Amino acid sequence: MTGSIHEECGVFGVYSRDGLNVASACYYGLYALQHRGQESCGIAVNDDGLIRCMKDVGLVNEVFTKDRLSELGHGSMAVAHVRYGTTGTYPRRNAQPLVVNHIKGTMALAHNGALTNAAELREALELNGAIFHTTSDTEVITYEIIRQRLNSDSIEEAVSRMMDLVEGAYSLIIMSPTKLMGVRDPYGFRPLCIGQLGDSTILASESCALDSIGATFVRDVKPGEIVIIDKDGIRSDERHIGIRPKASCVFEYIYFARPDSVIDGTSVHIARQRAGSFLALEHPVQADVVIGVPDSGLDAAIGYARQSGIPYGIGFIKNKYIGRTFIQPLQSDREDKVRIKLNPVSAVVKGKRVVLVDDSIVRGTTSARIVRLLREAGAVEVHMRSSAPPFMNPCYFGTDIDSRDKLIACKHSLEEIRQILGVDSLGYLSCENVLRLCDNSAGFCTACFDGNYPCPPPSNPGKNRFERKIREGEG
Repeated sequence: MTGSIHEECGVFGVYSRDGLNVASACYYGLYALQHRGQESCGIAVNDDGLIRCMKDVGLVNEVFTKDRLSELGHGSMAVAHVRYGTTGTYPRRNAQPLVVNHIKGTMALAHNGALTNAAELREALELNGAIFHTTSDTEVITYEIIRQRLNSDSIEEAVSRMMDLVEGAYSLIIMSPTKLMGVRDPYGFRPLCIGQLGDSTILASESCALDSIGATFVRDVKPGEIVIIDKDGIRSDERHIGIRPKASCVFEYIYFARPDSVIDGTSVHIARQRAGSFLALEHPVQADVVIGVPDSGLDAAIGYARQSGIPYGIGFIKNKYIGRTFIQPLQSDREDKVRIKLNPVSAVVKGKRVVLVDDSIVRGTTSARIVRLLREAGAVEVHMRSSAPPFMNPCYFGTDIDSRDKLIACKHSLEEIRQILGVDSLGYLSCENVLRLCDNSAGFCTACFDGNYPCPPPSNPGKNRFERKIREGEG
């Protein structure tokens, strides 16, 4: 999927009992999670209660040179973050981790997700004197933890009380002077897992980040669980487990996660191949070759080819030295990058009837350009297949589709979309089969496809709602 949905965020944390270089571990962990956020990144290191934080806009290798990493020192704990903002438009101001000093100590926090009641909580905090320095809902979580900490015996108790107040999606890594905590919301919208490297414990958004530093996957953090890691080991607060129906984001398997990750017991690679197999059964076609749109369409294309018996081919070569095209702020900028990023292999598609598999069709503009590239390379027919159902509704849980305005499926019929894309046939994966992608019986959030939201949508859903409020109050 190029030029469509903005990424999630990625979080990573380390608690070392054996002298592991935690800053370096975070660097490699963020590198593995770079696909989840390319706007900004940051690392905070805890050295005997003193937290040093470094963050800035840019990619991980741009922000963290060898010299800058050394400035973070050698602590026993660290928390790190890569971001693509789903609320807030000021990337440097909103870079994470957030580090705060309060009367009970110091805390660093990294967040993946989005709250649905952030606006209401923020207003209540402001009316009680809170001063916000960012325009993201992550700071709301931070304030609520601090507020609860004033009357709690421990940081984990404060986090538990915060969970009683906030609604929506949040996978958190929180660092206090003596503890590292992983928190997953009761719905389990966003992934979070635990790994082990020697006598060091790792928290990460995806298991691929554990692999990057040689850590062993232990298990996923359960929806609603608070994992506490300190000098005595690991323990869990499970009081919020099971209070909400599980609603993991199915789009993690379709697009967001790296294919070498395993989320809640299911290989992302296998899930995408299954999507392609279902597509072949639902939307068969006579063709000569099946190709995928790099990168997240490739596994589904392999599944389609295997199920249909049509040969699989490498139809595009991806320029790996250009960021994902949707990083460009304007649609026109994104479209200009499509030809630079993807180049068709004419020997594979020339004179052929081509099945083109992509992970989704959201706005449709980039898909139409990709189809034109294939036509120009000599494809005589192009049959497009999407391994996701049509996007019909906004997402309020961590992606930046906050309205129906730019969703092509909301404005056009299937036949109209086919004509707009310039394809000979068009097929989407059904909502029924998207629920069959995983090994387990875990519940999924499919609201972007069917409108069945696990929790009430926000009253003020705009991506830049906090900026608008600031502007309205000026003068």
